[in-house]
Amino acid sequence: MEAATAARDWCVYLLRCADGSLYCGVTNDFPARLQAHRAGRGARYTRGRGPLRLAVKTRPVLSRGEALSLERAIKRCPRGDKLAALREAGAGLVAGVSASSSSRPNRTRRTRV
Repeated sequence: MEAATAARDWCVYLLRCADGSLYCGVTNDFPARLQAHRAGRGARYTRGRGPLRLAVKTRPVLSRGEALSLERAIKRCPRGDKLAALREAGAGLVAGVSASSSSRPNRTRRTRV
């Protein structure tokens, strides 16, 4: 494991864009990543969709692989389920999602969640 990633825990986060869409991503330096998104240097999807608000951020996970698996599971959830979970408890969104529980096929599109 690289020294830079070993020093920081990975997390999964969900942003709400000004157009109402949701963006899910992973990082090991959340404050810097959120600043990059807001400055237009983050993911291409979030550029021009500001202002961005943090919808939910998970507790730290052990590895980048675990964070990516959780991100994939969240992205596979239907949009309505994500919105309902955000309305109910915020962090409940990730509590009910298992990285291995999704039965939906793997998608290669990484834009709107």
